[in-house]
Amino acid sequence: MNTSFFGEMLNSITERGRALLDRTRDRRDVAAARSENLAELCEELLSGRGEASGVALAGEILEKYSKLTVGPRIAFFETLATRFGPDRDDLDAAIKAWQAAPSDETAAGVHLAAESRRQELLRRLNLAPGGTAMLVRMREQLLDAMGHRKDLAAVDADFVHLFASWFNRGFLVLRRIDWSTPAMILEKIIRYEAVHEIASWDDLRRRIDPPDRRCYAFFHPALVDEPLIFVEVALTREIPDAVGPILAIGRNGITPDKTKVAVFYSISNCQRGLAGVSFGNFLIKQVVEEISRENARLQTYVTLSPAPDFARWLDRERKTENSQALSAADRETLTGLDQPGWWREPAQAEALKEPFLRAAAWYYLNARNRRGMPADAVARFHLGNGARLERMNWLADLTDKGLAQSYGLMVNYLYDLEDIEKNHEAYAEGRRVAASSAVRRHLRGTTADLVPVAG
Repeated sequence: MNTSFFGEMLNSITERGRALLDRTRDRRDVAAARSENLAELCEELLSGRGEASGVALAGEILEKYSKLTVGPRIAFFETLATRFGPDRDDLDAAIKAWQAAPSDETAAGVHLAAESRRQELLRRLNLAPGGTAMLVRMREQLLDAMGHRKDLAAVDADFVHLFASWFNRGFLVLRRIDWSTPAMILEKIIRYEAVHEIASWDDLRRRIDPPDRRCYAFFHPALVDEPLIFVEVALTREIPDAVGPILAIGRNGITPDKTKVAVFYSISNCQRGLAGVSFGNFLIKQVVEEISRENARLQTYVTLSPAPDFARWLDRERKTENSQALSAADRETLTGLDQPGWWREPAQAEALKEPFLRAAAWYYLNARNRRGMPADAVARFHLGNGARLERMNWLADLTDKGLAQSYGLMVNYLYDLEDIEKNHEAYAEGRRVAASSAVRRHLRGTTADLVPVAG
């Protein structure tokens, strides 16, 4: 009721502001021409007019933007990059003032002058009804353009900077998703599932309705019916080593009082426009605490996670003669992965298992990206949330997708409430990978048995 009331009030203010804006423009000869140019409208929005007409103008800009086709849209992003950066004269003056008399006041002047005009523009656009959702969509389209336009990186940096504040974890609300959840949200759960495709409404119901299944989603007050991230959970007796039994159509369910393990088997980010924007650490810990309040019998909290980049990494290492990850003998053995249906041949699969898991251990414990972080994106998420790499599972996902992205490899991350903060700090401060002895033993006795891990 309150949300509706304030929404109606804001719309009322917007309409009054639009009327005021129209009357003002009628008195100026240049108004008609300027209203057709998005860049000029943005300059007008930054000119410091009253709040009511500003909200109306922000809504008009977003409406016009929504009608742009790809070419004009990229041209608009180019304008944001070249015309709405910091004011160089103001920044030079602020720097000279600080150099002449360093102080908190002059430092604040540098900070203020260094901020691009884009950031204030985005803040004002956000005031329009539905502005936050539209800006998230705008950033999604910006990411599409950046595939071949690296000169737009500064524009993207401003989006990320503001979104990091607007979507701070303190603003997020955790809600359970079940069969009574409104259909419009359930439809989005089906659409946004990014790990294990939901084939139908019946498939969705099997994942959220039985007593041994749970689903939780995080929402933001400005995007009331749009989940930001959701987690699918299976309550089981043991830590699973394959996803097939969890998703099986004819599986036999168990009552919650007989379960000991909560398995997070699918975690999906829903808004591509928020890619790279951290919702804060300990999101999974919040879900763990929610489940534990409901079922005190649960003793273990783990994931069953995909390895989406592993096959690509392994294929690259197999072609590298001086690979640090693979010995010449292992590279030779792993050519068996190129044989069609290798996983169906017990003898072939058994021969591959040991060198494969040795390579996987090197990947998770040693492989780094250009920023010095673990190469695996899923690992970065869970390690940042305080989990421990607990186990690597051989032939755990034999779907076409699982075989293509990881040769069937999946891993378990363990969330131990007593160690979450310690693991998080070890990762945040030194990128140390919390890993179990079961994972580390695959590298024992090799030259890679020197990796700095926390366990």
